[in-house]
Amino acid sequence: MVRLPMASTAVEACQWTVTALARYAPATISVLLQVRDGLRCVAATGAWQVFATVPPKAGVVGRVYASGEPATVEDVAADPDYLPVRPDVTAEVCVPVLDPAGRPIGVLDLQWSGPVELGPWRETAERVAARLGARITALGGPPAETRSEKLLRHAAALTAAPTEWDLMTAAICAAREVSTLSAAVLLLAGGGTGPRLGAPTGAPGELESRIRAELTEAGAPALHRMVTRAHRHGVGYTLGEAGHPPTEEYRPLADAGVRTLVAVPVGPPDGGGVLLVADERLLRPDPTTVNLMELLAGQAWTCLDRLRTLARLREQASSDPLTGLPHTGPFGQRIARATPGRTALLAIDVDGFKAVNDTYGHQAGDRLLVGLARALEAALRQGDELYRIGGDEFVAVIEVNRPEEAVRIAERLAEAARGTGRTISVGVALPRPGESPEQTLRRADQALYAVKRQGRDGVRLAAA
Repeated sequence: MVRLPMASTAVEACQWTVTALARYAPATISVLLQVRDGLRCVAATGAWQVFATVPPKAGVVGRVYASGEPATVEDVAADPDYLPVRPDVTAEVCVPVLDPAGRPIGVLDLQWSGPVELGPWRETAERVAARLGARITALGGPPAETRSEKLLRHAAALTAAPTEWDLMTAAICAAREVSTLSAAVLLLAGGGTGPRLGAPTGAPGELESRIRAELTEAGAPALHRMVTRAHRHGVGYTLGEAGHPPTEEYRPLADAGVRTLVAVPVGPPDGGGVLLVADERLLRPDPTTVNLMELLAGQAWTCLDRLRTLARLREQASSDPLTGLPHTGPFGQRIARATPGRTALLAIDVDGFKAVNDTYGHQAGDRLLVGLARALEAALRQGDELYRIGGDEFVAVIEVNRPEEAVRIAERLAEAARGTGRTISVGVALPRPGESPEQTLRRADQALYAVKRQGRDGVRLAAA
């Protein structure tokens, strides 16, 4: 321990402490220090397994850190908190590493696999931990979270993001924290409308706000040039020298006050985008920073692609693959919210559909259904909803003020069907107070079959 005052970093102090103790203690020794929300092992003797990071309060080490009280474990098999490092360990001594104010900043842990008198070793460990805590504090405290650790933490947040907006926000926050630059924006392909700006963070800084304003004013062609440049030439970054003008593609960024920039392509060239990480100071990003931004961009795109795939799968699961209309699942959820006297259900059946299938085949029947679905959708008002709930059975759910209004809309649907060369029968019903949605739909069906019996191609309102 004579060398401890000579240690120039907290990690070095911990390594020297472990080395010195190992000369005298036939034990597995480790020092874990607080780093963000966990305990990171910064020094240890050889072992089959070392727990690199221990969550708060996990294991004996977490318990000691949380309580600030030493622990002597005579039999690790009897302690439910013990984290197994070696199969032959029998006893453990763990003491907190405290700063001069008495606050825990880590733990010193010793584990034995043979007979040992723990009392003297606990006293020794406490004295050593006290000196170690003082030296670590003098050196500025436990080591800061590395940029790689920050990226790993943010990668977990990206993976857990439930929406594209949350994902973009998490990616921007990660880019700023890991790069240490002050602003970040995402440009993503926007289909036929060209690239678009990703969602801003909850509270964008001044530079980020200026960048977003300049890019918005520059318009889609300028954004497209930035994305194209990144995908054509790869990752690019400045070295911060004054007097070197930016390339034309980055002129809007320079106008916003950007003097340092890392530009990383995101995703594939035909549907991805670019991550722009910037600062108004003249800095010199190192290659490690750029590599970390590449890793971040790759992780962000993987998570974004997964979210979009899940959204497509959900849409396919909730919509009819032939007509694209929502089907029975969403319909059941919608009619469960029906309002008595206001929500009208229009049960619709295609007249003579079976004859079309039998005479011309199912492909002709499918074309008929698709064309009819488009015609009925076009005849509905904004906010009205059309569902396909069976082979040639549709239901429209509309909000009205009077039953007569529902009948007029049903007649408009019948007229739209005639415009396709086919006819439909429509039954209309409005929920009664206390009536279940299923009962309302049954009354609409009964009204529909009354139309069928009277010659089809018509509308009937069910009795109130």
